[in-house]
Amino acid sequence: MIDHRAKAFLTTLFDAAVTAADARTVLSAHLPARPKGRTVVVGAGKGAAQLAAAFEDLWDAPLEGVVVTRYGYGCPTRSIRVMEAAHPVPDAAGEVAAAALFEAVAGLTADDLVVALICGGGSALLPAPPDGLTLADEQELNAALLACGAPIGVMNAIRKHASAIKGGRLAAAAHPARVVSLVVSDVPGDDPAQVASGPTVPDVVTLEDARALIGARAIALPPAIRTHLARDAARAPSPDDPVFATHEVHVIASARLSLEAAAAVAQAAGVRAVILSDAIEGEAAAIGQMHAAIAREVAAHGRPFVPPVVILSGGETTVTLRHTHGRGGRNTAFLLAFAQEIDGIAEIFALAADTDGIDGSEDNAGAFADGETAMRMRAGGVDPAEALREHDAWGAFDAAGTLFTPGPTGTNINDFRAMLVGDVPEFG
Repeated sequence: MIDHRAKAFLTTLFDAAVTAADARTVLSAHLPARPKGRTVVVGAGKGAAQLAAAFEDLWDAPLEGVVVTRYGYGCPTRSIRVMEAAHPVPDAAGEVAAAALFEAVAGLTADDLVVALICGGGSALLPAPPDGLTLADEQELNAALLACGAPIGVMNAIRKHASAIKGGRLAAAAHPARVVSLVVSDVPGDDPAQVASGPTVPDVVTLEDARALIGARAIALPPAIRTHLARDAARAPSPDDPVFATHEVHVIASARLSLEAAAAVAQAAGVRAVILSDAIEGEAAAIGQMHAAIAREVAAHGRPFVPPVVILSGGETTVTLRHTHGRGGRNTAFLLAFAQEIDGIAEIFALAADTDGIDGSEDNAGAFADGETAMRMRAGGVDPAEALREHDAWGAFDAAGTLFTPGPTGTNINDFRAMLVGDVPEFG
């Protein structure tokens, strides 16, 4: 098994990253001015219920509202209704929740305030088919985008032109109320218009841009979606529309801040920490191989970093599904490729996990790996190379006994990757 001290150390870094995005902590510094009229809270994402509960505790005036989160991710609230829906494949409960958000912001005045609590996962949780499309069409679109391997920015550019709620449409429906969007970013670059496909944040990406992205990547979209996107009516609101003139948008938590928190914990334990980037995108297996090459270079030659060192990175990789797939997600796919590249090399330990606590199709956030992980997979009857080809990273790490299952964290600031090269520190 992986050295228990290394697992504990890497888990502590993950915990620090998640804590840096704690709902109450990040909200307390971004509370908007109290309105003359009503305060209505809306929201969507895997951490939306926790954000809503924290906002209730911090807000010293009457409020109301509704947020939607993934099944099993809810928590108790007093005044804000929490609804649950499916992720990553939209369902009818999500469509009902989207309608409830529109109902919550209907009939407001310029004296009223809408607080939008937005975090990752909201795109799937808020299906709202525009005229001419159905929930089934949105489900097909979602499946096509998840399988195509495009970066999240490309997927969201397409989604928001095939929706009645994304691309700022929910904020436009709240006019003339003031809208303050408080965003927990799970996207590379922290563009708030990309988080949950921006239900309250309009995007500069035009319908023409979306069409060009589809053509450039030869993305196979369902016929009904293609027909819809060919119409001018698919156009999402522009950021310079006067209905958004009084709105505010604040990114209150992000991968950058969480990686910096993890680095601080490592350095306090006497281990140098370096952050490669908080915005790494690309095919998960290729990014895993790249990270492994860096770790091997450090272990063998002490460059570009002298061990012991913790190498951190974030962002959002993708997995292009070319056939019927098995179990797992992008973090375990990343780590499965990584594990094969460090096979037999001592003193390299890694954790890759989704900060929301769930990576893909199962109940794990990710997994641990070291120089013996691939060997353990083979001893458990799993060929790691075949598992990667068949998109069954979960099965491979289950055979190795190194799955990481912290449960839902209540936040979502994207992927977390930590590689420890060198001696395991004495800490704790």
